[in-house]
Amino acid sequence: MTTRINKTHKVLSEKGSALAKYKHVIVGDDSWFYLIYFELCTLLGKFPGALGILLRKIFWPRLFGSCGNGVMFADNIVLRQPKKIHLGNNVIISEFCVLDARHDDEDKVIKLDDDVMLSTNVMISCKNGCIEIGKRTGLSAQTIIHATNDCPVSIGDDVIIGPQSYISAGGNYHFDRLDIPIRDQGINPDGGIKLEQNIWLGARVTVLGGVHMESGSIAAAGAVVNKSVSANAICAGIPAKVIKTRG
Repeated sequence: MTTRINKTHKVLSEKGSALAKYKHVIVGDDSWFYLIYFELCTLLGKFPGALGILLRKIFWPRLFGSCGNGVMFADNIVLRQPKKIHLGNNVIISEFCVLDARHDDEDKVIKLDDDVMLSTNVMISCKNGCIEIGKRTGLSAQTIIHATNDCPVSIGDDVIIGPQSYISAGGNYHFDRLDIPIRDQGINPDGGIKLEQNIWLGARVTVLGGVHMESGSIAAAGAVVNKSVSANAICAGIPAKVIKTRG
């Protein structure tokens, strides 16, 4: 069984013009006007300094499905299918971030609510999964959030995510058969990830699919969270275990 997340590879490997593939996979829109505008904004994305920030503030909001007031775009941001990305007010997206909103069915694939801050080199990647991040949540440098296979990631308000954290929803490959490659054996969906409000993930925390962390919980640096965590609990270790409860 071939899963939906192989769709991009199929599109790129089949016959057809390179331009058509580029419009389908990267731009996410077939219109020539939007393609030209996307290319212009991509060029503006390379401009450093205050001038670059000003130019992107003027031109980039029209790229997105919706974009609030006061959004700041640093340089060298990579966008995939930005019409499926929705930004609230005062969102900050730092240098070298990647927002990849590829999805075959949904129009609201990545949603960043008011005052969300993405530090340098953050990747938010969707391949037929949706990611929603709540108000005043901050993602530290080199964090990756990944949603595939119709398994969403939902992160609440006032969440702190430490550097180099990895949050991945989408399920595990089946691997029982030896006669075909693992990648062709299909995926067992995990139901996604939910982090409620006021959660703190330390540096290099991994959160795996199927996990629900309730409000006020904490994962210590380096933890691998593979089971749900109750409200105000502090977990640590590989795999993570609750070591105490706040308050």
